[in-house]
Amino acid sequence: MQETDIQTQQNAASDYVATNIQVLDGIEHVRKRPAMYIGDIHSRGLHHLVYEIVDNSIDETLAGFNDYIHVTMNPDGSVTVTDRGRGIPVDMHPVKKKSALELVMTVIGAGGKFDKGAYKVSGGLHGVGASVVNALSEWCEVEVSRDGKVFRQTYKRGVPQGNVAEVGVTDQRGTKVTFKPDHEIFKTTEFRKDIIIDRMRELAFLNSNLRIIVQDTEGVEETFHFEGGLKEFVRFTDSNRLGLIKEPIFLSGERDSTMVEIALQYNDSYQENVFSYVNNINTHEGGTHVTGFRKALTRTLNAYAQKNDLLKNLKIALTGDDYKEGLTAVISVKVP
Repeated sequence: MQETDIQTQQNAASDYVATNIQVLDGIEHVRKRPAMYIGDIHSRGLHHLVYEIVDNSIDETLAGFNDYIHVTMNPDGSVTVTDRGRGIPVDMHPVKKKSALELVMTVIGAGGKFDKGAYKVSGGLHGVGASVVNALSEWCEVEVSRDGKVFRQTYKRGVPQGNVAEVGVTDQRGTKVTFKPDHEIFKTTEFRKDIIIDRMRELAFLNSNLRIIVQDTEGVEETFHFEGGLKEFVRFTDSNRLGLIKEPIFLSGERDSTMVEIALQYNDSYQENVFSYVNNINTHEGGTHVTGFRKALTRTLNAYAQKNDLLKNLKIALTGDDYKEGLTAVISVKVP
């Protein structure tokens, strides 16, 4: 090895010292590595910000404290999500000595979703969604209505611009979050109404006791509320197909605190459409809940056919693939 090569290696080694080690706090890490938290910094990640805030409101719905969500696309490019839940706590945390609201909005990993006493079921980014949205926003403002009072705190790129302040009185309760995505982070900061509506409609199907309103930048509102839940989801999916039964079949049950809902019907098409969700999150790649559904459906249909002597002329046994044609099904599992 030449002397210059040895010298270069020695210089490189001497340059790698303690000062080279970066220690990022939670907000800094999110801003430096946003794709780790929201998937990407393009349109998909941008809209994920809305979903994360809405997911917090959905968790209040699943806990039995909220039946309303309003999503407003503001003309300045920001989005406001309002619910009628319990409102994020604002009192002082006994250990951190900061308002619980500030902790939820600024500390990665702070939230009620890790405490089963607060939430039985939750979705989103494992309870870190609000702080991630805040970190990736140019600015963010949260208003909390609870205990007869209105509290507010504002942030700039994840940093509080003052303490939580009491700003009024109210007879309402709930949380209102307004945020504007940071153009320094995202390749695009323009929200698409159709993308937001598709997800809000889906959430309304999955939570039949919930009303979701989406208001666009021109003030036009669309309301989503489906008392029929998954049955209406199946009807919507098959709106351009002819159903082969009078109305979708609906099944539900609970075991070990895990709740399962299934709606299905057959139509005159040759395609299969099976949508599956766990805690309101679309499980595109399937899972044991989908595998179990397919096995149970095949077993049930085969048993019925044999009992009624419908397969006597067949020389082969029917498999799960034979029952896929024309099937539309929605599977929703809610796991503690």
